[in-house]
Amino acid sequence: MAVIVKHIAGNMLSRWTDFLSEDGEKSWRNRDEEFVNRFETGKDILDYWEDGWKCLFEALDQINDENLQSVIYIRGEGHTVLDAVLRQLAHYPYHIGQIVYIAKMMKDHNWETLSIARNKSQEFNNEMKNKVSNDNLNSNSSPVCFQNSPDIRGEYYQ
Repeated sequence: MAVIVKHIAGNMLSRWTDFLSEDGEKSWRNRDEEFVNRFETGKDILDYWEDGWKCLFEALDQINDENLQSVIYIRGEGHTVLDAVLRQLAHYPYHIGQIVYIAKMMKDHNWETLSIARNKSQEFNNEMKNKVSNDNLNSNSSPVCFQNSPDIRGEYYQ
């Protein structure tokens, strides 16, 4: 799992560092090395993961109406900024799915679903209808949106 994290974060750091002015495949990126686990702790993995996402989100903050259709390069191939974003947003979920699948195998019977539990669809639908009808909405109502959830990280990175 660590090498997948290393690959995703390495990709993000390469693609999104100075993305408007430099090729997204940086000379300092060693893609082959991304598939060798050199992390020593879970914290090292999480820190690298966070560095990659921080780089991506800072890059996305730079996108505006004026540069959205500008051409940027990845491995010498021109892409509009929009196309480059869509390309990467199609790539990252593939690897995140790998991480979830591996975590599920590791946790086995102790796995807690990230969405609706098996044989609980009707119960979940009823709960959601009750929440909506009671105007009890919050900014994190989706079962797969953990942006505001402090408890999602802890046990997986110790």
